[in-house]
Amino acid sequence: MPIHPATLLLSPDGTPRSDLFDDIYHSADGGLEQARHVFLGGNDLPERWRGRDRFVIVETGFGLGLNFLATWAAWREDAARSRVLHFISCELHPFRVDDLARLHADWPELAPLAAQLRAQWPALAGGMHRLHLDEGRVFLTLYFGDVREGLAQIDASADAFFLDGFSPAKNPIMWSPRVFHLLSRLAAPKATLATWSVAGEVREGLRRAKFVVSMSPGFGSKRQMLRGTLHPEARARQPSPPPASRRAVVIGAGAAGTAVCTRLCARGWEVDIIDSAEGPGQGASGNHAGVLRPQPSLDDNRMSRITRAGALYGWQRIGEALASGAKLRAAACGVFHLARDAEHEMKMRAVVERLVLPEELLRQADAEEASKIIGWQVPYGGWHFPGCGWVQPPSLCAANLAAFPERVRAHWSCSVAAIERRGECWHALDADGHALASAPVMILAAGVGVTGFSQAGNVPVLSARGQVSVLPAATGSAPRAVVCQGGYATPEVDGLRCAGASFDVGDPDPFVRLADQQANLAKLESILPGYTERLDVDALGARVGFRPVSPDRLPLVGAIPVDGQSCHPGLYILSGFGARGLAWAALTGELLASQIEGEPLPLERELVDAMNPGRFLGRAKRK
Repeated sequence: MPIHPATLLLSPDGTPRSDLFDDIYHSADGGLEQARHVFLGGNDLPERWRGRDRFVIVETGFGLGLNFLATWAAWREDAARSRVLHFISCELHPFRVDDLARLHADWPELAPLAAQLRAQWPALAGGMHRLHLDEGRVFLTLYFGDVREGLAQIDASADAFFLDGFSPAKNPIMWSPRVFHLLSRLAAPKATLATWSVAGEVREGLRRAKFVVSMSPGFGSKRQMLRGTLHPEARARQPSPPPASRRAVVIGAGAAGTAVCTRLCARGWEVDIIDSAEGPGQGASGNHAGVLRPQPSLDDNRMSRITRAGALYGWQRIGEALASGAKLRAAACGVFHLARDAEHEMKMRAVVERLVLPEELLRQADAEEASKIIGWQVPYGGWHFPGCGWVQPPSLCAANLAAFPERVRAHWSCSVAAIERRGECWHALDADGHALASAPVMILAAGVGVTGFSQAGNVPVLSARGQVSVLPAATGSAPRAVVCQGGYATPEVDGLRCAGASFDVGDPDPFVRLADQQANLAKLESILPGYTERLDVDALGARVGFRPVSPDRLPLVGAIPVDGQSCHPGLYILSGFGARGLAWAALTGELLASQIEGEPLPLERELVDAMNPGRFLGRAKRK
């Protein structure tokens, strides 16, 4: 659903308020003090997170982020705090980052934390957004959209709930029976809740949802507040125990394998990564440059939502890596997906108007504007993704591994002939049966190579041959942004430009073909009329790679199924990216790492289910 940002308004006393709900965001007696008294004190924090491996909080209204900042500050100051903190919050009308900066200025004691939050503040697009704060020890997962939809899509076991929002009289949806029952579904054993509201319908709704509630002294002018715990006889959401050993073997050092490797290492894991090449990103991830951008659709289908979330998360991680000095080649130069004709341009405009995404993510550009930015005359406009661009995949893979060098052991030029589970560990075996590496967790991320392991026989992975053409390019020459339309072309990168690409499922030919070179140039000519007139097809370079594809073109992320009921313990797959490897790798790596850790997930449940490797077994059974 389209997200309409909050409007910054202040009451006469300076308290932020909402014009949509005609109510204030926090107590006029003090927002930070209210957060500490009601939400921290009401959930017995920081006492309850002490000595825990992780602590999970779910909030019903993010607002200014004051409850989160107060919680984060208290967690940082507690020497006995949990190893990690997960904070999950829903917000239908998030503030723009500039408005947050003006609001946060009222609490200078929170300035360093608030600055970190704003530096990662996501584009105001619907769905889930995961932020990594405090050197990766604090996970903030935001759901932008209706709280009822958000709570239904959250996959987590919550230790505490912050019930915040405008008053029940102003915003009854926030305090509806459905919301209370969804909270109960997420509650871990002995979960607690706190809220400033003591309205009768709130107390009764929570009681019906299996919470035991009581009133206690309120904050400021409010005489009372509400505290609660999950009823001992209620069905609690059992949290996954932390891993007994944080060691893993990853087979494949492309975009997929290195992405999950770095996300595991960020959680303190030690990883052995194995690849038959001499270094990272040499297989399907070995192109000179590739495109990282969303894939919009009129119905905003699962493919589009996963790709949008992946593009946003991917550029967030790339930005952080570049800021840290990583040797990563990437540029958010903008991406244009140009229309084929006038009718197609009208259809593309309809998508933009229906989705109502932030302009920094997706906007419509006419032919004149597109031509000016691209540096080449084009007959039609189309979609413009201003915050996206090109990435050099091998450099991304190398940067992933370089982020935690002390926790990664690389095995280059090593071919894994088979995998085998002995006792509690998985072993990667060479052709002679010798173990190259072993660990309790193994992840198959070897592209189409995963088909060589018998344990993955229930996961359908197809091979798609892709040939990319490589053109000589002068510095500053057109196109100066990535252009797409059936094919794609990148700006100049180190004197070269990539154009392509073919996508032939089931074609095993590893050699460069002239026919594919000609087809790539035909696509380029269609995108940029007149561009190929002086190009000699025989003088162009090319590269052939084989991309792993699933039958429904969605990624394969999760535990590998034995049958429709069970999975191989400790064995996972990360594959099926097809032509969207750059858009999906970072987010699916974070998703798989979260699954392995038993943490709250960074994506909506329905999207996670859509990527479950066992989904095809269920379909076959139904047929």
